[in-house]
Amino acid sequence: MSAPADGGRPEGWLALETRPFAFRLPRSLQTSSGRIEAKQGWLLRLQAPDGGVGWGEAAPLDPGEGPAVAAALEGLGTSLERSDLERRLPALPPSLAFGLGAALAESDGVVGAAAGGGWLASPPSAWLLPAGEAMLAALDQRLAGPASAAPTFKWKVAAAADGLERQWLELLLERLPADGRLRLDANGGWDRATAAAWAERLGQEPRLQWLEQPLAPGDQEGLAGLALRIPVALDESLRLEPELRQGWAGWQVRRPSQDGDPRPLLGQLLRGVPRLMLSTGFETGIGARWTAHLAALQWLGPTPVAPGLAPDWLPSGPLFDRDPQRVWAAAA
Repeated sequence: MSAPADGGRPEGWLALETRPFAFRLPRSLQTSSGRIEAKQGWLLRLQAPDGGVGWGEAAPLDPGEGPAVAAALEGLGTSLERSDLERRLPALPPSLAFGLGAALAESDGVVGAAAGGGWLASPPSAWLLPAGEAMLAALDQRLAGPASAAPTFKWKVAAAADGLERQWLELLLERLPADGRLRLDANGGWDRATAAAWAERLGQEPRLQWLEQPLAPGDQEGLAGLALRIPVALDESLRLEPELRQGWAGWQVRRPSQDGDPRPLLGQLLRGVPRLMLSTGFETGIGARWTAHLAALQWLGPTPVAPGLAPDWLPSGPLFDRDPQRVWAAAA
């Protein structure tokens, strides 16, 4: 799909070009809901009537959402009227709404308006530990490297037998530095009894930052009750019920590339809304610029925490460059 020549586009309309891309992670990531092994999607290039260009990407983490994104892109065509696009944006698949909203924001020049006029680099990321017993070797390897102040680790749980994970937790806590921070991500894989048992063990653990999506996304009553005992961060719940982004008082894991138009989140961070943690959806360099920029704004806000950028879980190469032109060329 490519944009028509200027003569074939109505005056004042936006021109949209897309390019498909695909890549495999260096190693698969096991979660309670399955494995993440690869990503595929579309890069977007949006040119405004004044010649301004914005870049985006539309790549759902769930491969099952790919056909809906492809159909929506086909329905948009290559010439877009701005007000019509804005009207349709909320109903588009979230990853496509992200790509288009990102491109609109960049072509409008609003990304760096309150940040010195440019894209910000992210603060140091938390380290993503693999699920299962492999977590221990990965933790040891990371701790054996150059020392960093207050390292933050995120461990994927609810992916093996609970008794084994409880044993590995004790070994993790023995190794974790006194100034270290820990996040446990169950991806909605625990029931209430299991989550309560972990909360009982970790309720007085000062190094724990939060339990991330400990219960199924639809169990809002259980999540609210658990949050009275221990810090709880919502992730999948926010995509199932987007209204929780305005109503949940605890931490929110915001994954911009999967959450829809990023401009409202950009506005929230510029206003200093607290307890928003920025996380990767395994983006190319085009999407990663947004995650890094928003993470930097979060760091400058009232509740700074390390973002979750999974720094050692992405391939290298021009598809992951910060220069969108190189990313675009790499997908050709």
